[in-house]
Amino acid sequence: MSIDSDADLRGMQRAGHAVAITLAEMCQAARAGIITADLDALAARTLARLGAQSAPKLVYQFPGHTCISVNEEIVHGIPGARVLQPGDVVKLDVTAECDGYIADAATTVLLAPVDPVAARMKQCALAALAAGLEVARAGRFVSDIGRAVSACADAAGFAVVRELCGHGVGRKIHEQPEVPNYPDRFSRKRLTEGLVIAVEPMLSATRSRALETGDGWTIRTKNRSLAVHEEHTIVVTGGAPLVLTAA
Repeated sequence: MSIDSDADLRGMQRAGHAVAITLAEMCQAARAGIITADLDALAARTLARLGAQSAPKLVYQFPGHTCISVNEEIVHGIPGARVLQPGDVVKLDVTAECDGYIADAATTVLLAPVDPVAARMKQCALAALAAGLEVARAGRFVSDIGRAVSACADAAGFAVVRELCGHGVGRKIHEQPEVPNYPDRFSRKRLTEGLVIAVEPMLSATRSRALETGDGWTIRTKNRSLAVHEEHTIVVTGGAPLVLTAA
């Protein structure tokens, strides 16, 4: 969607705030020994307190309120009986609907003892997200975001997961345009003032294809290498974007 009115902006800010607060509370609660279903239940209570609800559950009947993906799992992990272990690499992904507006963000939590490679990957993903946001300006090509993200990954010796990408968001969870994490040489789409998109670097320790697992939701690296994920929903402007899901 594009922001066409003050009401649109306020609506997206409310949805973004709900996502940011929910993610922050999940990060604080994530620890070795917690069951992922309990972490998800905490998120559900937080969303309800903020007047929001899980968009994936509402739209896609996802079997959880949030996505919790661990280690080689990249995205769409289902909360359940899994107990988080020391050293786990945990991706938390929250997509909230609030009064008809939807915002989406994710982050990676590293449980102690932290693997040095995982630590470098998370820092790389954060740097890649920052680089992507820096070029996400009206008039630039959508592919400039992917070019910035992939340059960070390449420089650090990691790989972008090419089958998964960012996307438009706002009235639906997934809208146009797609926002790949690599420079798509066939894309000539430009970013426009007011456009709402989710920028989300997903990186793996070694180059790997994405593979859907048997539960029909969870996507992992085919070679089981570690994966990390960072994401924000933003509004494109002529300058620095407005980050709706910043804490």
